[in-house]
Amino acid sequence: MPRLSHSTSGAIRLFSFWLANRTVGLPLLDGVDYSCIFEEPSALEQTYAIFANVLELDADGRVLDAKHAEHRAAQFIRSYVDSAYRIEPPFEDWELALH
Repeated sequence: MPRLSHSTSGAIRLFSFWLANRTVGLPLLDGVDYSCIFEEPSALEQTYAIFANVLELDADGRVLDAKHAEHRAAQFIRSYVDSAYRIEPPFEDWELALH
């Protein structure tokens, strides 16, 4: 049975660590209190969905763009806590899909 590659599981683990440690998405989220997403399950769900949807892997399962996926997730977080923040470029439907 196929399993996630070590690269993929490592990227998810590191993203989770930074998110929980309040250091994800720097410098975009530097000084931004986003603790409210931990109290709103759908916001946290959307954050992970964006990260996972944007994550690209090569044929061997190695992650190619963890920082980009983290940045896109951080853009969502920033827009969630700061209504004046505008996401550029805007999210595409596939980035926001909940599977």
